[in-house]
Amino acid sequence: MKKHFMISIWMTIVTTFLLGIVYPFVVTGLAQVLFPRQANGDLITVNGKIVGSHLIGQPFSSPGYFRSRPSAAGTGYDASNSSGSNLGPTNKMLIDRMTGDVQKAQAENPNAPVPMDLVTTSGSGLDPHISPEAAAFQIPRIAHERNLGEADVRALIDKHTEGRQLGFLGEPRVNVLELNLDLDTTHTMHK
Repeated sequence: MKKHFMISIWMTIVTTFLLGIVYPFVVTGLAQVLFPRQANGDLITVNGKIVGSHLIGQPFSSPGYFRSRPSAAGTGYDASNSSGSNLGPTNKMLIDRMTGDVQKAQAENPNAPVPMDLVTTSGSGLDPHISPEAAAFQIPRIAHERNLGEADVRALIDKHTEGRQLGFLGEPRVNVLELNLDLDTTHTMHK
């Protein structure tokens, strides 16, 4: 009996050391060597100040900026509370929120169907991307608020549209933060 007890104690110590200390250090070290930018959050810096990450979305509500998809993470884009809403398709709260979002979007661009990703949250609630269709839907509003031609805004979206990963994974997408930063750089707002 004592022998089995000692074996279980040693197994606990060895596995704790291997899986609790060695393994995390190896994985962290490999990530730092192979993918240093991503391992450190893929941060975006403007004029020496960190303004966001390529990997985590953030809300944009000011006029003249492309809007991200809604977030269910905490109070919205809270990386420490990443999750979807877990509300089912017949949940009244979800239906009411989506109906309100659709009505707001249609008020901005009444002549176009509202892209799904402008009214639905992602599984993580932190998606930094929208579809090219969602970005194109916002062109009339952005052009009006920034006093630009719609062709200029469309060209900016085309510049920031990323294709499928490895040519076949996922869907084309636009990083909202990068698009808004470029919009600020190339077409400052006139007040």
